[in-house]
Amino acid sequence: MTKDPFRQTDDHAREIARGLLAQMRHAVLGTLDPDTGIPLLTRIAVQLDGDGTPLALLSGLASHTRALKADDRAGLMVTALDPGKGDTMTHARLSVQARARLAPPDPERRARWLQQDPKAKVYIDLPDFNFWRIEPVSGLLNAGFAQAFKLLPSDMLTPPTS
Repeated sequence: MTKDPFRQTDDHAREIARGLLAQMRHAVLGTLDPDTGIPLLTRIAVQLDGDGTPLALLSGLASHTRALKADDRAGLMVTALDPGKGDTMTHARLSVQARARLAPPDPERRARWLQQDPKAKVYIDLPDFNFWRIEPVSGLLNAGFAQAFKLLPSDMLTPPTS
């Protein structure tokens, strides 16, 4: 009998997952190619929306956008900006299974994005660029050796402040 590799999700695991999402500026987006059904992986710019949901600014010309329009299932792989030294397999990483939703235009969202990524001013208002919310359904956190956790959206998303 194989032992379950996942530990009970605790506040420390939630803190690591939320920290990875809070500091991310890029991630690997996984989509399903509509022509082949084969996974397509791309590196994208990503930040958090006002409610803590991962947010991507994507060009309508990109293959991953075409894929999301055909099938909203997506994956997001997030790692630390500076994982430090040592064995890379011991560094924390978060794999998010999600649904991607086109976000309605919102001046506050645009301003928040530009605050963290001022160089995006060159393309943010081009007609083919739109924000997509990457809404978590579940997640897998590997926080290092023997530290694997299954996560719910509430474990990953930072609760809104009142």
